[in-house]
Amino acid sequence: MFTTGIRNELEENDDLSKEEIFDVLSNRRRRFVIHALKRENREMSVSDLSTYVTAWEVGVEPQDVKYDDRRHVYSTLQRTHLPKLAEKNIVIYDKEENVVNPTPQLKEVDIYTEIIGRREIPWGLYYFGLASICGVLLLMIIFDVSAFETLTPYDVGVFITISFGVSSAAHYYIGRRTRLGNTKKPPERRNIDRYEDN
Repeated sequence: MFTTGIRNELEENDDLSKEEIFDVLSNRRRRFVIHALKRENREMSVSDLSTYVTAWEVGVEPQDVKYDDRRHVYSTLQRTHLPKLAEKNIVIYDKEENVVNPTPQLKEVDIYTEIIGRREIPWGLYYFGLASICGVLLLMIIFDVSAFETLTPYDVGVFITISFGVSSAAHYYIGRRTRLGNTKKPPERRNIDRYEDN
């Protein structure tokens, strides 16, 4: 499952709505282009972009990309994806020079992706489960259930604080790794590689 989030900077930008960003990010190739541009934070040639995108799609290192695979990606980037990104002012695409530059708008948009694997649950569901456990524990103490009679509200408060503190720290760390442009490979590619290695 793939979901995308955009921090509040986008709401302050009148040029691009959340719906437009979600439309742009609905295509994996465009997500890969955005990841590469945010990571490199510089002008890139269409050739370099197509090499990275092909490598991530096929699951190989950029130096191992085959010409025929890259040629097809190169063509669709030129014809479809880069013009769409340029139309939304996410990139500046120079067709004559065949180069792409990130715009200030792309730099300001903090895009994160949540890739949920087969053995994982979404963070929202995790926090709901944790809150439910804490609530049940409190009820057990309030109603003097014998198995929990040695616990005090103070003990539960410490448990809740530590549980949510550790969970929040883990969520923050994992969240940084799921932002487009923060890691060597796009978040969804790293997730696929992890399952292929198992």
